[in-house]
Amino acid sequence: MENGLDNLLVPSLRKSIEENLGKETLNKIEERLMERHGLGLVQAIKNFHKFDSVLREFFGAGADGLEQKFLQTIVQVEKTKQSDSNWIHIKDPELSRVFLESFADQDKKAVLGSVMDTSLIIAKILETCSIPQTSGYRKINYLINNGLLISTGFELAHDGKKVKKYETIFDNVKVDIIKNDIAVKVQLKNTLISDSSILQTVQIYS
Repeated sequence: MENGLDNLLVPSLRKSIEENLGKETLNKIEERLMERHGLGLVQAIKNFHKFDSVLREFFGAGADGLEQKFLQTIVQVEKTKQSDSNWIHIKDPELSRVFLESFADQDKKAVLGSVMDTSLIIAKILETCSIPQTSGYRKINYLINNGLLISTGFELAHDGKKVKKYETIFDNVKVDIIKNDIAVKVQLKNTLISDSSILQTVQIYS
């Protein structure tokens, strides 16, 4: 099953990799990823150990510093004495905007609230939140595509078909405004950090 945190980080991480490596180097790495693993860049970032192995072909031990650099402008993992805290500080403005926009929209906020503690199929989410189908599907797809909702298995529909169930990737979100700067902190579901291919390859802790 895909890791929700990795899905969330991919767009920002891809952009950061491109900015740090430059187009020419990135093209060479993409070619090598396809040769070795049959993967494009986005899929390789989701399976980050594969991206890591190709990066090491090009940069050797220097890959460690590069990977830290890719991630440090996007997220910071806050390690505290409570091992179950799982808080990450979102540093990338685009990623922060996704969270802020989702909580500012009443329908999206209701959707996120409905699947915070339980996973539901989309039809049930719409029913629970009393959201019209057309706009509801569009908003739920936005949350899925941006990594805020993750599929957690299936439910059998009345016609016998398997339908995906979804839940949030987080238990809690805090927004702080410090000197006109907005800080978004997200408390992830328990296993997301330990199951994240990206964060287990690049250990970034505050």
